[in-house]
Amino acid sequence: MKYFETHAHYDDKRYKDDRDDVIKAAYASGVEFILNSGASYNSSVEAVELSKKYNFVYAGVGVHPHYSDSLTDEILEKMIKLCENEDRVVAFGEIGLDFFRNLSPKSVQIHWFERQLEAAREVKLPVIIHSRDSDQAVFDTLKKANMPDYGNGKGVVHCYSGSVEMALEYIKMDYFIGIGGVITFSNARKLVEAVDKIPLERILIETDCPYLSPEPHRGERNDSSNLKFIVEKIAKIKKVTPEEVASKTLENAIRLFNIK
Repeated sequence: MKYFETHAHYDDKRYKDDRDDVIKAAYASGVEFILNSGASYNSSVEAVELSKKYNFVYAGVGVHPHYSDSLTDEILEKMIKLCENEDRVVAFGEIGLDFFRNLSPKSVQIHWFERQLEAAREVKLPVIIHSRDSDQAVFDTLKKANMPDYGNGKGVVHCYSGSVEMALEYIKMDYFIGIGGVITFSNARKLVEAVDKIPLERILIETDCPYLSPEPHRGERNDSSNLKFIVEKIAKIKKVTPEEVASKTLENAIRLFNIK
């Protein structure tokens, strides 16, 4: 089976001793493409550099809501400049809101979320959306922004944790739903219900590595080779084969991120 890892953080310091080995091992395990998402300006730069090193790795450029208060107009302009690496940068993100930790004030998060959506519109890239304990605020912001669709979808709501009803509304707005290791957890009943109702044509798979390792590796450092456990769980929920899930989610991601 071939997989598209749509959300990784291989620039994270947890890979400092074996980053290249882990990435090569993931590719050898069937991970045909990796999208490494930026979380700050510096990590976005690192994501772009990583994408230049491996022809199967692509970059997302964006500032995570945790670091919203580090953003300035000047830094946002630098982020836009990074997107000029047109063959390597395929998304703007991850961006969004996080009212669970509130590491940046809510008003600051919202301001820079809106500004980064404007930047994504300027560079004509799909968005990677972070939402934690902020489902309605994220949804309302995206609905108000009315992002353009370049023919492949507007973006992905990464590591989805909302309701079935909201997932279906996102799909109507032309967003994909990112499903990660949480789907394998025993307490993921709400997410299982959502995956059951979301059309496979609208699902992307991700690990969010090094975070959120799926069962049976929960609590360990995550990596893209664990996508197979996510695929197997989705297949079980939707009563299809793992091969069908892997193939369709690969196709979905290639379309959304316009991989040539």
